[in-house]
Amino acid sequence: MSATKTAKKKTAKKFYGPDVYKRNEHGLLENVDYVFNEDGSVDWRAMIKPEFLYPNKGWFDARNKPLPTSPEGLDDKQLLIMLGGIKELARLRGFKSVNFDTDNVSDGHVKSTCHIHWIENYESSGSTISYEDVANATLDNTDSFTSKFLETIACNRAFVRCVRNFLNIHIVGADEIDKSKGAGQAVEADAIATPVTPVELLMKTLREKHGVDSFESCKDVLRDLWKSEKYRNEEAKIWGSFSDIPAKEARKLIVALNK
Repeated sequence: MSATKTAKKKTAKKFYGPDVYKRNEHGLLENVDYVFNEDGSVDWRAMIKPEFLYPNKGWFDARNKPLPTSPEGLDDKQLLIMLGGIKELARLRGFKSVNFDTDNVSDGHVKSTCHIHWIENYESSGSTISYEDVANATLDNTDSFTSKFLETIACNRAFVRCVRNFLNIHIVGADEIDKSKGAGQAVEADAIATPVTPVELLMKTLREKHGVDSFESCKDVLRDLWKSEKYRNEEAKIWGSFSDIPAKEARKLIVALNK
């Protein structure tokens, strides 16, 4: 009688929760496959999971183009990223703390500054880095529902902007865009908050006259102004958000846009 062989039963390795958050000597999570740029830095854009991206309806509507059914093949300026995707990026990079300074500028106008203290990693030469960014929420850039939660919306927008600008992500956050379009917001005209700074006035001009609802779209306008010689500023190439535009330059841009 021939001997029969019995397959050995494989025992699955027990998954231990804290292992998910272990980092190596470079400050990177051990269980994550990172994508890197040619200069050796992490390609954070490539780390965004597809399920967190979708077509930016406002971008296509402003140009009278049909809305794609999938984000596949779209440029960054044609996309939006969900808050969940931003949270995932922040977790992958690693942070020590997230703090907010929120200010009720006026009735119906809330400004929030997000401060993030990022953990040390090889990209920061082993040092912690602090980074902050600013966003606002007003009755003029929220819909009838979200206008009831201006503080929360302002904080979400500031958080999204802080994470993506620090990680060099050029996709606008879904929480950052103007939600008032087509919303039929039921508020009295005199109750709507008006822009109080040159940059806010610039954003309003871009939105109402040029269909611009993100800083990425604003870059396209800046390029057009450069080509037409209506406005030129070498410093514009380092602006990463509306908050980077000096008040003096915002006034000049408003004049150029109204010509």
